[in-house]
Amino acid sequence: MRLKIAADIAGAVAYLHSASSVPIYHRDIKSRNILLDEKYVVKVSDFGTSRSVATDQTHLTTVKRSDVYSFGVVLVELLTGQRPISLDKTEEERGLATRFLACMEEECMDTILDPQVREQGRKEEVILVAKLAQRCLHSKGRMRPTMKEVATELESFRISEMSSSVNVESEDVRSFGDMPAMISDTEYTWTNSYKSAFTSSSDTHPLVLYESVS
Repeated sequence: MRLKIAADIAGAVAYLHSASSVPIYHRDIKSRNILLDEKYVVKVSDFGTSRSVATDQTHLTTVKRSDVYSFGVVLVELLTGQRPISLDKTEEERGLATRFLACMEEECMDTILDPQVREQGRKEEVILVAKLAQRCLHSKGRMRPTMKEVATELESFRISEMSSSVNVESEDVRSFGDMPAMISDTEYTWTNSYKSAFTSSSDTHPLVLYESVS
């Protein structure tokens, strides 16, 4: 289910970047702005800081890669079940992305993975997703993949997962914040046909795993 959620988020953002008539860059991709309904359908919300870019290619690329980095953080949250910022840690260890990249470099990824991911996920698949997150978090924007590439890779992982007939428990994945979801007037819903670009919903909740992960 976490893989499905990740693939759907990536697909939604990739659509905004590449498939819409005018490229749209969200600029505030984070778990609080990823909403799920009762069927785990993903909605990307809060377009208050988004912008359309259709002129300067350098600026376009910079903004696009910024969304990729932010998605990388969300992907790491799905892998680890941890907050993006942990105030109970030392200053240099507070950032989840920094800790994750350090674990990848030191080849100790198991120490940071959510126990559920570590125990129930296929090792090969988890490694592939972790390496993709690592690429999304590259310090140099030009070295990060595009959201279209990210979406394609995650969808291929998902298809591989489905074909392997591995059952993933979903009940522990979705967790809701304590406050009601604040939904902007315009939201994006990813569908296989790519046609239902913007919808509204009153029964959605933010994707915040760590509030229920011990």
